[in-house]
Amino acid sequence: MSNIKYIIGSFADPDEMMDGIDKLQANNVSIYDCFTPMPIHGIEAKLGVKPSRLPIAAFCFGITGTCLGFSLLYYTMTYDWPMNIGGKPSLPLPAFVPVTFEVTILLCALGMVATFFFRNHLFPGRAPRVMDLRATDDRFIIAIDANDNADHGKIESLLKEAGAVEVKYNERKYVSYE
Repeated sequence: MSNIKYIIGSFADPDEMMDGIDKLQANNVSIYDCFTPMPIHGIEAKLGVKPSRLPIAAFCFGITGTCLGFSLLYYTMTYDWPMNIGGKPSLPLPAFVPVTFEVTILLCALGMVATFFFRNHLFPGRAPRVMDLRATDDRFIIAIDANDNADHGKIESLLKEAGAVEVKYNERKYVSYE
């Protein structure tokens, strides 16, 4: 058992998994992560996950889009090819609003998609990283770092008591699909 890196508790019901998290935390067992086939309300707060910084990235992408959209219009309408259209000024700010808004939304959306792929390591050709293959189908998984928690028997009994269908010991961090 010295090569064991993770203790995996597999649950069939999300409420049982949440109960398992409560029991493990009540016994000062540190949880590595949880894997679920669907979003579960309140699990982030229970595990102590920090709020995401994605809104900051979205704001930065949006500001970049606004600056690029306005710069493009300014360059084309005022500097590169100024035209006198019906006596209107060459820098008509109200006319710039729709294009600037659309470029802002475009760059924000494309930037967020790129950030999502980068943050989740979803690159072409990369194998998915999962602790248990059934976590993407019908199981709710609690992964516990075996090196941080010495009493493996206590952890196994707590998981079984909470309703775990299966408790496994993994030697590797992730399972491959091969």
